[in-house]
Amino acid sequence: MIRDRASVRPATLHPEDRDAWPLDAALRFAEAETRRHSSTFSLGARVFGPEKRRAVSAVYAACRAGDDAVDEATDVADATERLEAWWAGIERAYAGRPDPGHPTEVALAWVVDRWDVPRDAFYELRLGFESDLRFVCVADTDELMTYARRVAGVVGLMIAPITGYDGGDATLDAAVAMGEAMQITNVLRDVGEDLHRGRCYLPVDRMAVHGVDQAQLRRGDVDAGYVALLEEFADLAEAKYRQGWWGIPKLHGLAGVAVGVAAMNYEAILTKLRANRYDNLSRRAHLKTPERLAILPRAAWAVATARR
Repeated sequence: MIRDRASVRPATLHPEDRDAWPLDAALRFAEAETRRHSSTFSLGARVFGPEKRRAVSAVYAACRAGDDAVDEATDVADATERLEAWWAGIERAYAGRPDPGHPTEVALAWVVDRWDVPRDAFYELRLGFESDLRFVCVADTDELMTYARRVAGVVGLMIAPITGYDGGDATLDAAVAMGEAMQITNVLRDVGEDLHRGRCYLPVDRMAVHGVDQAQLRRGDVDAGYVALLEEFADLAEAKYRQGWWGIPKLHGLAGVAVGVAAMNYEAILTKLRANRYDNLSRRAHLKTPERLAILPRAAWAVATARR
């Protein structure tokens, strides 16, 4: 799922803090989780008004809880059990019967009662999380794109009903493409970190074409073949960003600026990867706070220009 691991900070609230979470406290918990896990998403969310900011944070926190169910498990059996428990919580939220002791459920139930956030999008997300339990390496580009849609693209389908939008299905397709672009950027940024976790999201067939294998990656050997491999997927990400940007001006109000901020943050990470000559095995491309803040006016200008 779309996230910035470097931004993780100690939480200020915990689910076990209370037996029952009033709605206001649950929504504050969701906002805290968003700030804790994704500085990019949180920065974009600040542009929204209070109600929509809480709603998109609640959606993010619910998605993040599923991601954590897999990442924090001790083994596959534990992860499977945790993921089933997470999905049961999603279903309770959609049924309007959240567990009062789980703030993410309380917050999500409030969201789906007010906006038509598709349950199927969460189901696709679940399939993406389940795939993390099965594969060590992605076989080909099609499998990578299926994974990118499931763990990131569908987030656009969850957020668009909250923001409001024009353009019908074409705008939703653009929202999915933007999420896919961000996930491909994550894959390129995190190759070294993912290897340490026993995973490789670079497609095996394309690695072979460029003469790259996992042994080389574990040695930290960034050669011409590896650079060409990552350039191929950076180009794919850029194509998805272009498709995604088409839909941003279609979002209502300040939502376009919020999504534009997140998009420009991820595009800037891609730029830093290129500047580092794709040395993502020994160093991590990231943006400093001043760089993130500088994106705000640029995003506002880009969206305003596109709407004219």
